[in-house]
Amino acid sequence: MSKSVTVILNGYKRNHLKEQVNAIKNQSVPVEEIFYWQNTCPGFSYDEETYSELNSALSNYNYGVWSRFAYALNARTDYVIVIDDDTIPGSRYIENCINTHETHPGLLVGIGLWMKNKNYDLKWISDTEVAKFGWQVKNERPVEVDFGGHSWFFARDLLSVFWRELPKREWSLLCGEDMHFSAMLQKYTDLKTWVPPHPENDPTMWSSLKALEYGCDHLATANINCQTGEMKRYLSFLVDNGFKLICEK
Repeated sequence: MSKSVTVILNGYKRNHLKEQVNAIKNQSVPVEEIFYWQNTCPGFSYDEETYSELNSALSNYNYGVWSRFAYALNARTDYVIVIDDDTIPGSRYIENCINTHETHPGLLVGIGLWMKNKNYDLKWISDTEVAKFGWQVKNERPVEVDFGGHSWFFARDLLSVFWRELPKREWSLLCGEDMHFSAMLQKYTDLKTWVPPHPENDPTMWSSLKALEYGCDHLATANINCQTGEMKRYLSFLVDNGFKLICEK
């Protein structure tokens, strides 16, 4: 049976929107709608021609990384995929997600992490503490992970699980949404977080084609939050409240 998909894009200080839209329009399976959420950065020039063609919401305030999951509540399709502003998917990635979801239902992420120990130290460059799967370290089969990023593919109904618990008011909304989603699935369902196959020799199935070029700059919130320790603190908070990591099971 055919499954419908809504894509949620977002922007802040990067402007790869036109390239993203072209990549989405060239997917092997058509998407029903493309939504765009913009957290406005004063003085930054945005691609008005491109976002005017989309279902766009333009905020005059930076509501952080959680806001796009609120905007996703407007989707009317079977599936939703939220894609970071530094992520250009291969032409068969959404097809890859749909097929993987048939056998491994849950949350499908573009790059997945599992912690090797209980230090919760998210070092994105070193592999000492974290094992990675996806566009950066290829996997031939679906791999279960603790949580992941760059893109999130899920059945629309899982938005009710994402918002089952609200983020604490004392936490920054600039990080944590990725860990939160996986933690809520674990707490309230029997679903897991997976990285779909990223075959070494087939980039059409990869979640991100230019991640090292677009996603490793000074604008990357993951890099900023790793340096400040925000991501480590948020993960520790979730673990203290019952989130079980793979290494602890």
